[in-house]
Amino acid sequence: MSLLSLENVTLSFGGLIAVNNVSFHVGEGEVFSLVGPNGAGKSTVFNLISRFYDPQKGNIKVNGESILRLRPDQVPSLGIARTFQNIELFEQSTVLQNLLIGRQRHRKSNLLSEMFFAPSVREEERRHRHVVEEVIDFLELQAYRDKYIAGLPYGIRKVVELARALATEPKLLLLDEPASGLSLEETNDMIYWIEDIKKQMNITVLMVEHDMNLVASVSDRVLALADGKELAIGTPQEVQSHPDVIKAYLGTGGEINV
Repeated sequence: MSLLSLENVTLSFGGLIAVNNVSFHVGEGEVFSLVGPNGAGKSTVFNLISRFYDPQKGNIKVNGESILRLRPDQVPSLGIARTFQNIELFEQSTVLQNLLIGRQRHRKSNLLSEMFFAPSVREEERRHRHVVEEVIDFLELQAYRDKYIAGLPYGIRKVVELARALATEPKLLLLDEPASGLSLEETNDMIYWIEDIKKQMNITVLMVEHDMNLVASVSDRVLALADGKELAIGTPQEVQSHPDVIKAYLGTGGEINV
């Protein structure tokens, strides 16, 4: 059974069809990437999975069950976490505090027990701290753990957003352009981290990305989109050489360099 599947999903805004009858599945333990020119519908697919939008046609399933009745705030309970193109962090809080916010879906204590800081609450807090500290170590953020987000460089903020998503202990991680704005060295670090997220943490990854070197380095399969439609699906090498993909990117013959 697929961890995630989209079945003939369609969404339009007015007269513009953003996603047009798109179908694909993501298997457990897979890194699956969505690529395509700007306006291809990639981020719209993410927003559909996150339940920010309702499809006008089709279905979205996680572990074989439709998620279309869920609210956006209920999606994390399925073990889904995501990052955003535009970094969404609490700038007046520290790195550690931002990561602890990512533990919210795992909180089981009630208001009364928290008011009296009951033993169960203390044990739960220790568990949250342990998970967060492991993520900080994994992404080498020790030097920044007590720094405020507002004072951090852009590249570190991108890593912190990834860290907060990992702190939720997801089964499926949605990465929306993780290399956007990063230097070559930072992008290479991202490649290693995504590989380790898959292999060491056993997390399935669905990624939207324009950096084709990153896509080719980490992806098991790739789906190319253009104008909301599927162009090709397969390995990075198969997709890069597909005539429709080349035409969408270049408008002429040749091969996309990934």
